[in-house]
Amino acid sequence: MNFMNIDLYGLILALPAILLALSVHEYSHGKVASILGDPTPGFMGRLTLDPRAHIDPFGLLFLIITQRFGWAKPVIVNPDYFKDRRKGMMLVGLAGPVSNLILAFLVSLILRVWAWADPYLWVKLYRGILGSYPQIFFDLLWNMFLINISLAVFNLLPIPPLDGSKILAGILPRKHAHFIDNLEGGLGMVILLFLVMTNMLGTILYPLINFVRGIFLMGM
Repeated sequence: MNFMNIDLYGLILALPAILLALSVHEYSHGKVASILGDPTPGFMGRLTLDPRAHIDPFGLLFLIITQRFGWAKPVIVNPDYFKDRRKGMMLVGLAGPVSNLILAFLVSLILRVWAWADPYLWVKLYRGILGSYPQIFFDLLWNMFLINISLAVFNLLPIPPLDGSKILAGILPRKHAHFIDNLEGGLGMVILLFLVMTNMLGTILYPLINFVRGIFLMGM
C-alpha cells in the first residue's frame, strides 16, 4: 500500500478510538475471566484500560497500513479455574464484543442528544457548515461509534481465534464443539487471512455493521 494514500486526518481521529476500543475489549475479556476465578489476566497486568498493556505494535501497524485489519495482544486465560470450562470460555469470549457494543451505544446517546439540541445537525454535516471544532468533535465521536461496532461484529464471526468461535463452542452440543477445536490449530487464521486478502471479509462484515449501526441510530 502507498503510505501517501493514507488519510492522515482520518487516521489521527481514528487512532484514539481504536486504542480505546481495543483496550476496553481486551480488559473486558480479562475482567470476566477474573470474576470467574482465573487470576491469570491480573498476574499478566491485563486488568487495566491502559492501551500499553493491550496493544500489539505489529497488529496496530498492520491496521494503520491496511485500514481494514489488525489485532491486539490476546488476553491469556486458564479455563481450568472455571467451574464450567465451556461456559466460562463462552462468557469470556462474549465479554469483548459486548463491551464494544455498550461503548458504541453510549456514544450513540451523545449523538442523539446533539441531534436533539441541533435538529439540523445532519444537514449541516452534509453541507460542511458545522464548523471546524464541532466537526472534529463529531468526527471523533463518529469514529468511536463505528470502530466499536466494527470491532464487535468482526469478533463475533465464528472463526478461531475470534471471540465468536468461543461463543459458538459454548452453545454447540459437546459432540459437535470439536469442529471448532479443530480450527484452533491455525486453520482458522488461514481462513481469516484468506477472507481479508480476497476482500470477502468486507462483503460479509459491511452489511452486518450497517445493520447494527441502523439499529443504534434508529429514529435519528
